[in-house]
Amino acid sequence: MSRQTIDAVLNYHCAVAHQQKIFFLWRPFLNDPKDDMVLELAANARCDFIVTYNKYDFRGVEARFQLSVVSPFEFLLKIGVVQ
Repeated sequence: MSRQTIDAVLNYHCAVAHQQKIFFLWRPFLNDPKDDMVLELAANARCDFIVTYNKYDFRGVEARFQLSVVSPFEFLLKIGVVQ
């Protein structure tokens, strides 16, 4: 994808996104407190995926929170952007 396309996609997501209040305090669940914040936001927003280059740090999330942890490339495959 071109840089302009990537910028357009990111700008669109920023424009339509809304902040989520955090109500869930499972901490600590993951080893890294910053990852716990990502997990809380994803669960609160009822996301289907956590997209990360660091899947290892999110072990156990899929079974307990019904979230798929995927790499950026895996996500692009799932949504049909790349083949």
